[in-house]
Amino acid sequence: MTIKEAGQGKDIEDDPDFYKTLLESTKAIPWKIDWNSLTFTYIGPQIEHLLGWPRTSWNSVEDWAERMHPEDRKRVVEFCLEQSRKGADHEADYRALTQQGDYVWIRDVVHVLHDQQGNMEALVGFMFDISERKKVEIERDRLRQELEALSYLDSLTGVANRRMLDQVLEREWMEARRQQQPLSIIMFDIDYFKQYNDSFGHFKGDECLREVAQLLTSSATRARDFVARFGGEEFVLVLPQTDAVAAKTVAQRCFEKLKAADIHHPSSPVAQRITLSCGVATSMPTHTDSLDQFLEQADRALYRAKEGSRNCIQVACSDGKCVETDWN
Repeated sequence: MTIKEAGQGKDIEDDPDFYKTLLESTKAIPWKIDWNSLTFTYIGPQIEHLLGWPRTSWNSVEDWAERMHPEDRKRVVEFCLEQSRKGADHEADYRALTQQGDYVWIRDVVHVLHDQQGNMEALVGFMFDISERKKVEIERDRLRQELEALSYLDSLTGVANRRMLDQVLEREWMEARRQQQPLSIIMFDIDYFKQYNDSFGHFKGDECLREVAQLLTSSATRARDFVARFGGEEFVLVLPQTDAVAAKTVAQRCFEKLKAADIHHPSSPVAQRITLSCGVATSMPTHTDSLDQFLEQADRALYRAKEGSRNCIQVACSDGKCVETDWN
């Protein structure tokens, strides 16, 4: 049983004016494109309210493509044409240009129409304003990226944490092996840091760790040089494409900056200021070499520095021995 329009005796299903009124009363923007000519045969009046362009200016798909953000155009046009040729319904999100020169996020939902013979006849669909939704999505993605970045940072010092260090080391080791370039690593340990905490308290100890982290960061001058907190009062400096001589020079630069900072430490048996023990290792990795062994070389060099005079640089050599550089 059909619904009759009051007093007119006409089936609503047979009344095009009813459907036109219904379509044009929604916020979604209806449209229809003839497939053979790729021209608009209809677009709802809502388009003028949303984008400002007159309905009469929407003539062909070129008008639709030209009013799309340049960064979105190629991707969206190619995708929609590909799906339409397949006869597949689809949807696409993009930024549409307003007559005032701004952009509005649009979602186009497309349905493919066929004639009785099964030939593609037209594309029909709706444009939806999804600007508010996109703002929420973009903000959510930004916050997710911030949280992800924070998960790779040491919360106390602001330099990279052990998690990020492991990833960077793995990547740089593989790159050094592939390019047959030297890779150096410097391990630092703050001398007698427990005594510093005992003398000044953990709050001042945290300040000291932050200052040392920033001094090491300022000594890593190239884009790929990388500083991380290894744990406790230990830090690591990763130096891609750096041989042993250059790595030792960087370590000495770190010592000079720390000496100039003159962080008072009267409880230190080494000096009346904060000092570092340092282990340096360099490798030109091959497929038979191991990243773990490389890290062990640097760690052993650091251990020898701590067991010796401290406030010094120990450079691991290929024969497993170390060369000590005193620092006074």
